[in-house]
Amino acid sequence: MSDLFNFSGRGVVVTGAAHGIGRGICEAFASRRAAVWACDIRQDELNETVRLCRAAGVHAEGRVVDVTDAAAVQALADEVGRSGRADVFVHAAGGVQWQVGKPIEDVTLEEWRRIVAANLDGAFLFVRALIPQMKTRGWGRIVTISSGAGRSYSQTGIQAYAGAKAGLIGFTRQIARELGPFGITANSVAPGFVLSNPSSIKQWEAMGEAGQQAFFNALAVRRLGTPEDIAHAVLFFASEHASYVTGQTISVDGGRWMMG
Repeated sequence: MSDLFNFSGRGVVVTGAAHGIGRGICEAFASRRAAVWACDIRQDELNETVRLCRAAGVHAEGRVVDVTDAAAVQALADEVGRSGRADVFVHAAGGVQWQVGKPIEDVTLEEWRRIVAANLDGAFLFVRALIPQMKTRGWGRIVTISSGAGRSYSQTGIQAYAGAKAGLIGFTRQIARELGPFGITANSVAPGFVLSNPSSIKQWEAMGEAGQQAFFNALAVRRLGTPEDIAHAVLFFASEHASYVTGQTISVDGGRWMMG
């Protein structure tokens, strides 16, 4: 293991940890000696994430937490503060909340709010709850998982998703400005299409063979992304090597933005 990304002695809190990108991030930190607190609403899949992290020989805990529940988020933060430490926070929860694209006049307020709450409110609630611990130590890393949808538009056609991810980028930039004097950085990783969960698999299958080929042709690297690809960018932002990098968003999308 390279010392370039050794997180021994650090504690990491990850939301959306039950599968896909969130699980990949948990495993990446565990393999680099960090203690991991994995949060999600899916108990069985969360248990598997914790098992994989513990297999790397580190301390790992899983907690069922609804990221939109302020009291539950604060309780988790308090528990981490009592029995561990929160040096790094990664917000990977959110997604499209099992919704599909449809004309905006057919979108209900409840559907809109559910996506915004998971993606944007969840980030706010966790940052608010964990920041006091980081300020006390004078060191912290916040990494939000936004999306290419927040930088341009969403291929899903879901308006709330594009809006929430753009908001998440703006939120990350704002707290970077506020928290920098305390030794805390905040950055965002904007993934492209990653085939990592039931929603993305369903979307991929719906493209059909012709659509899938067209998608490949729009990627400079000619392959789909993986959770590990996203995790590597997160590791950089969380490391000492990124101590002079804050308020930034990096696209990890195989060069799709280059292709138009």
